[in-house]
Amino acid sequence: MSSYLTKRITYMILILLAASLLIFCLYAFTPGDFISGNMKLSPERKAELREIYGLNKPVLERYIIWMKNAFHGDFGYSLAQQRPVLTLFNDYIWNSFLLAVVSTFFTWFIAVVIGVVAAYKLYSWFDSLIMVLIFACMSLPSFFIGLLLIKMLAVDLKWLPPGGMITTGSNATGMAYVSEVIHHMTLPVIVMTLLGLGSLTRYFRSNMIDVIQQDYIRTARAKGLKERKVLFVHALRNALLPAITLIGFELPGLFGGSLIIEKIFNWPGIGQLYMSSFSTRDYPLLMGFTMLIAILTVIGTLLSDLLYKIADPRVKL
Repeated sequence: MSSYLTKRITYMILILLAASLLIFCLYAFTPGDFISGNMKLSPERKAELREIYGLNKPVLERYIIWMKNAFHGDFGYSLAQQRPVLTLFNDYIWNSFLLAVVSTFFTWFIAVVIGVVAAYKLYSWFDSLIMVLIFACMSLPSFFIGLLLIKMLAVDLKWLPPGGMITTGSNATGMAYVSEVIHHMTLPVIVMTLLGLGSLTRYFRSNMIDVIQQDYIRTARAKGLKERKVLFVHALRNALLPAITLIGFELPGLFGGSLIIEKIFNWPGIGQLYMSSFSTRDYPLLMGFTMLIAILTVIGTLLSDLLYKIADPRVKL
């Protein structure tokens, strides 16, 4: 195990170094930046700012400086927001993380239950209805579902607020603040759950159909075990094994934010900040965020491999 981890960590470092060079060059060679695109600045002031932030240096030298600072926890300074990049991440990324964690929990829980029942009742009216709903969730765009639910639940029925994280002008603290945040996040969580539910339910349903046809499932039934125990203990445990590989892709998604959902519901998350940085050409923030997603991706891949080994001892690392 130790030799495997050493080898994988070495590969991760090499991959991240290559990714960092690619990310830096991608934004460095993109025409224009925040300073050159700011029409309010005089040519003298632009030249002064480029000198201060080192934007007039060769690309390779700038990359080395950026990487040296990144190793010390400094991903640069956002010119548009006038704040350090990591400070902005700390202010916004946890809002996105809150939405992602709650919606991911409900998505996986509902997908597992519905997938198991649909596989057990294969080709029944329940299975047919589930398949129709699955394809509906997979085909409808996120902005359409979001705007539809805002119209129904927020505008017409007035059950939920249409957007934001807290009520405008609210000074709530303690449990009142928590209750207010939960009330505001309910609608975006519903939309994010519906968007992820379709493909994941179909995935679990297909795995369960393959597993319940195995010989050991028939043996468990022949021993007189209850059907619930056969499905949710024996069959589900093996059906979940392929799903472990999906965990590697869930980790960057937890911190990456949902660009469209956060924009629709005016949720102050990292996704909305990332999108606004494109219009202002705030390259330090864009580079820092893209590098963060790359780091989370390689870590998530390593975790999924280790979890797969723990869940199935037959797998060799």
